[in-house]
Amino acid sequence: MGKEKLVVEVVAARNLMPKDGQGSSSPYVEVEFEHQRRRTRPKHKNLNPVWNEHLLFDVSDPDDLPYRAIDVSVYNDRGAEGRGVGGRNFLGKVRIPAAGVPAPGEEALPQLFPLERRSLFSHIRGEISLKIYRTAIDSERALTKADGGGGNKQQHAVAPPTTKQIPSAVVTPPPPGKQTPLPARQQDPAPTDVKSVVLAAPEEAYPMPASFGCGRGGRTQDFTLKETRPLLGGDGADRDKASSTYDLVEHMQYLYVRVVRARDLQTGGCEAHAEVKLGNYRGVTRSSTTAGAPLWHWDQVFAFSKDSIHSSVVEVIVRDGGGPTTKDDFIGRLSFDLGELPRRVPPDSTLAPQWYRMEGKAGERAKGELMVSVWFGTQADEAFAEAWHSLAAGVHGDGLGSIKSKVYVAPKLWYLRVSVVEAQDLVVPCTVPGRFPEIFAKGQVGRQVVRTRFAALLPNRAPSNPTWNEDLMFVVAEPFDDLVLVSVEDRVSPGRDEVLGRVAVPLSAIERRLDDKPVASRWIALDRGQGSSRFGSRVHLRLSLDGGYHVLDEAAAHSSDLRPTARQLWIPRVGILELGILGASGLALSKASGTADAFCVAKYGPKWVRTRTVVDSVCPQWNEQYTWEVFDPCTTITIGVFDNGRLGCGTPRVDARIGKVRIRLSTLETDRVYTHAHPLLVLHLSGVRKAGELHLAVRFSCADAASMLHAYARPLLPKMHYVDPLLVGQVERLRFQAVETVAARLGRAEPPLGREVVEYMLDHGSHLWSMRRSKANFFRLVSVLSGLVAVGRSIELLRSWRRPVHSVIFIIAYLLFILLPELILPTSFLTMAVIGLWRYRLRPRHPPHIDTRLSYADAAYVDELDEEFDTFPTSRGPEVVRMRYDRLRSVGGRVQTVVGDMATQGERVQALLSWRDPRATFLFLMFCLMAAVLFYAVPMKVLAGAWGLYVLRPPSFRNRLPSPLMSFFRRLPTKADSLL
Repeated sequence: MGKEKLVVEVVAARNLMPKDGQGSSSPYVEVEFEHQRRRTRPKHKNLNPVWNEHLLFDVSDPDDLPYRAIDVSVYNDRGAEGRGVGGRNFLGKVRIPAAGVPAPGEEALPQLFPLERRSLFSHIRGEISLKIYRTAIDSERALTKADGGGGNKQQHAVAPPTTKQIPSAVVTPPPPGKQTPLPARQQDPAPTDVKSVVLAAPEEAYPMPASFGCGRGGRTQDFTLKETRPLLGGDGADRDKASSTYDLVEHMQYLYVRVVRARDLQTGGCEAHAEVKLGNYRGVTRSSTTAGAPLWHWDQVFAFSKDSIHSSVVEVIVRDGGGPTTKDDFIGRLSFDLGELPRRVPPDSTLAPQWYRMEGKAGERAKGELMVSVWFGTQADEAFAEAWHSLAAGVHGDGLGSIKSKVYVAPKLWYLRVSVVEAQDLVVPCTVPGRFPEIFAKGQVGRQVVRTRFAALLPNRAPSNPTWNEDLMFVVAEPFDDLVLVSVEDRVSPGRDEVLGRVAVPLSAIERRLDDKPVASRWIALDRGQGSSRFGSRVHLRLSLDGGYHVLDEAAAHSSDLRPTARQLWIPRVGILELGILGASGLALSKASGTADAFCVAKYGPKWVRTRTVVDSVCPQWNEQYTWEVFDPCTTITIGVFDNGRLGCGTPRVDARIGKVRIRLSTLETDRVYTHAHPLLVLHLSGVRKAGELHLAVRFSCADAASMLHAYARPLLPKMHYVDPLLVGQVERLRFQAVETVAARLGRAEPPLGREVVEYMLDHGSHLWSMRRSKANFFRLVSVLSGLVAVGRSIELLRSWRRPVHSVIFIIAYLLFILLPELILPTSFLTMAVIGLWRYRLRPRHPPHIDTRLSYADAAYVDELDEEFDTFPTSRGPEVVRMRYDRLRSVGGRVQTVVGDMATQGERVQALLSWRDPRATFLFLMFCLMAAVLFYAVPMKVLAGAWGLYVLRPPSFRNRLPSPLMSFFRRLPTKADSLL
């Protein structure tokens, strides 16, 4: 045995290929080093397994390590599937040189390795995280003895070498031409041209590749989507009755007490209130005052959850007055035995309340009667939404209104188009002799202000008759109770505008249009605000409410509604979306009390829903079900979780966001119920963190399959977006105004939906600059182009003749297609169809969820995250802003170079016929003439075949120097010589 041990710590893997025929795998890792083979335990049906196992290998000679390699293979254990079938399936491999393994006592960090194929036709994907280091044999013996001296020979508990703390420090921008390295936890999969200035984070933020996450105390966070199996639709008789309308949630049992009214009470005044008491829980109605007749009216419902029932009797007590409870205000009471109460499940009719004679403290008959109804039910009961809940007994005052579940309908948004054509007979004051008037028009609706450019004064027109012909676009909402103000102003001096006249038009008086036909324009007299004037100044306007557009209030990538504003243009629905919000687990704590008052908000189309608030719980259970009509399957529903900040007294705080989930409907199979625990991932300054899990049940039902399939052939947006398109800048500005309008309207509802909730659900700040998003989009583009790169590498491999059999087969196939070109398209489409059918068994079985690696959240630097969370305009100090500006300049320099290179290649193509280089153009013309003769005389099949054979000739017949054509192209002139 040598003096050292090689330790391979198998941390985790992610995004493995399913191989068991059921959309999953039972992976294990096998490591081989110097003819020693060790393996981990298999993880049953887990495509994102976490092992954290240490495999030890003997090192015969440390000096030979530079000439050794570590082979890591991942397999699917077919015997772990429980079907009596042995064997294994290959999931990927990694070959790691042992030359760079840290010596004993040196720092070791986990590294992420992409899994490689075993052959050209292997279906492999995913990555594996490994931590490899060497340790002394004495340390291994001491640790094994302390661990009990036992265990599997293939698995040893060996403490990894300690990693040193990385202090936080600002790193200055790198000099030009020098690349800033990425953190050791993950290297870029390919070299990039993006430079970045980083703020190094403490080691706690980088204990392992953040693709697998790490929580407090170094515990691994699971960012994966988990399938759950809740008991949906209740059980027994409840399931039979309510399964058709409330079958995507678990039924929760409640005791309902409805206190309607009282009469003939013996009170000392005009006020009285009722009190419902069940064990230690007590609910109190509002105070009621008689209006002449001896009748007190409340009509309030109290709901006690099954978990809070610790008594066999529920009491309803009526007390005198509306103030604090005292021992002398007792009027009478009613008692109900819980074992004798009826049970109601919708669609049963509502239980009718009855009059009951009250009794005194000693059980004697008291004066007065009380109308109540008491029953057992579920959350499907109509009284559930408006009921007082026992779990919210600690909430009082205005906070009671903010804990109830509600359904909101967003206002109907329209685009208002104000076309400012021209103005006539303006009175332009001559404040400065010789000054040229700078006249513009300005439109205003509420807080929206848009202005035209300065008027183009034609030579044959006086300055008092300016012309614009410009459209001003606004977002307005029904009902139209506002005005549009149009003013004509003159820029007298910088920062000073003088109004030449204004006009106000009610929105309700503006014509609505559904297509691109222009409405009639009209001249409107301008009001100068100075009484009557002999000059009749007027402005030429064309006003219309455009109902043919869809007013975007969400990001286009995950919009939930694409219909036009006008209802006359709507198409029939294609399906129904049903959502069951079951509950959440492990929510992040945002209050100092160590608890959370969580509620959910779901948004699809104009319909917003809000669940009730579960007070003082990090694992709330809502079990509420909602339904939406679906008009386009390629839309997204958004569900967010928030911590209610409006329960306390005084100034209400904002609702803290915990996380959100998006589900794209087109990724769901029809009529299938998806029950999953979705991870709630939130980006903080310290990196991505898991704020809990949201348990949902989703079903997308389709009534007409033909209409569903036809929807894929329709344009994504309404017709007006293509006939009369809006500019990109206009769309972004109008989306901002739409979000402001929706937030203002929903903030006036009861209970209000806070602005912070609406903006978070609608991704209000998604358009702002983010270095992390830029890198994520860059690598998305790299991933899209990786297929073409892989094809190019395969062709290059065939040209290298390393596998002569494959090269010969490819040449034969190429010549066959040259001789029979009519087979090219049929073969291509047939190949794609076969590949699609083959991949059907490997299709995704679960909805997509947020991918931290795709979002580049696991490799973002602290300063990049701080910049992303910064306000606009910035609130950081000048030194930080200067550093970020220099970083942006370095990134811009790289982009500038790439754009310049692309322009250079295009200019070389233009230079072929420009005679800028007369000798090069002469050579190109001679080549074109000879090529014309050649292509006319020789059949195309012969030329294509000869060209293919020439390109695919063996390397021994090729020259490593560039071809003459490429050398000629690179010598062509460009306009780069004319740049400063």
